[in-house]
Amino acid sequence: MIQQLIPARAVPPGRILSRELKARGWTQKDLAQIMGRPEQVISEIVRAKKRITSGTALELADALGGSPQLWMNLEANYRLVMSVHRKKEKGIARRSTLYSMAPVGELLKRGWVKRTDSVEELEEEVCSLLGISSPDRKPRLDASFRHTKGRQPDRNSLICWVNRVKRLAREQDSIRFNRAKLDKAIPRIVSHARAVEDVRNIPGLLRSLGVHFLIVPHLPRTYLDGAAFYMRGKPIVALTLRHDRIDSFWFTLMHELAHIVAGHKGMYLDDLDQHSSGSKEREANRMASNWLVGENDYVSLVKEASPSFSGQKIIRFGGIQRRHPGIVLGRLQNDKKVGYKHLRQLLEKVSPHLERWIDVPN
Repeated sequence: MIQQLIPARAVPPGRILSRELKARGWTQKDLAQIMGRPEQVISEIVRAKKRITSGTALELADALGGSPQLWMNLEANYRLVMSVHRKKEKGIARRSTLYSMAPVGELLKRGWVKRTDSVEELEEEVCSLLGISSPDRKPRLDASFRHTKGRQPDRNSLICWVNRVKRLAREQDSIRFNRAKLDKAIPRIVSHARAVEDVRNIPGLLRSLGVHFLIVPHLPRTYLDGAAFYMRGKPIVALTLRHDRIDSFWFTLMHELAHIVAGHKGMYLDDLDQHSSGSKEREANRMASNWLVGENDYVSLVKEASPSFSGQKIIRFGGIQRRHPGIVLGRLQNDKKVGYKHLRQLLEKVSPHLERWIDVPN
C-alpha cells in the first residue's frame, strides 16, 4: 500500500488566487465585480479566512478558466494539511504538559515508562506512575519529607520515585512481618557492618524478616537518601545510594529501620543532609547511631582521640566495635569532629557489592 504523503507546508488556495490575479493585472475588486460578489468575500478567500465552496469554485473557473475541481482540490488539500498540523500541535502541547508534570526524559531512560510515539499512551504511562487518572488531576504525596532549607525538592519526582518503589515491592515475595522479630534481629543486621562486601547480605536478610527492601536511585531534584513506609500492612525500606559510601548506606538503612522498629506511622522520605527536625526523626537518628556505634564507647573515643583523629585510631576503634572504620569516620564527620575531606579513603563505595539489587535500566 502506498502511503499518502502530506505536504510539510499548507498552501492556501487564496495564495494561488492572488498570484493569478497579479499575473492578469487584476485587483481583488476587479474579480469581485466579475463574479458579482462583495469584495470582502474575495479578500477573505485570499487571506484563507473563508473556504472555497462548490459554488465559488464554479464561479472562479468561469472567471479564470480551468475546472472547478482544481479549486475544490486546492481547498480540500489545504484543509487536510491544516488538520494534520493542528493535531500535531495538540500532541506537542500534550507532551509539553507531561514534561512539566514529571521528568519524562529520565523516566524513559530508566524504563519506568514505556517508549511510544503515541501521546495517548505516554499520558497513560506517566499518569499511572503519578497515580492519577489524567493530566488534569493533581498527584498526591502523603509523606513526611524533611529537606534542606533553600533546596526545594520536586514534588512530582518524589511521587514518581515512591510509586516506582511500590511497583517493585509488589513483585517481591510476601513474608509475614513481625515488628518485635525485626527489633530482635537488629544486632544480626548490624553484624554485617564490619566489612564493605557484607552489605550484599542485607537484602536477603531483610526480606526474610518480612521487610520489602529496595534500592532505587533518586530522581533529579529529589535530594532523597531513603524512605520507610507501609504498603498493605508490610513495611518497605528503600534506599537511593545518593551518597555511595559505606557510612551513608548504613546510617540511612538503620534510620529507616528505626522508623519501623519504633512503630512510626505514615511515610518518611529522608534527606539526611538535613539536620534532624521533629521528635520522630530525632528518635530515628538516635536509634540508628546507637545501633551502629555504642554511645558510651563513642564518647570515650572522642575524649581519648580529640582533637587529632588519625586513621589508625579510627581503624582500631572500628575493629573493637566490629564496624567498618568508614562508619566511625562518618559519625565523626557528621558531628564535625573530623573534616569532610579527611580520610576519604575509608569511605568505600557499596554499589559494587549491591549491583544485582539496584533498580537500573534494562
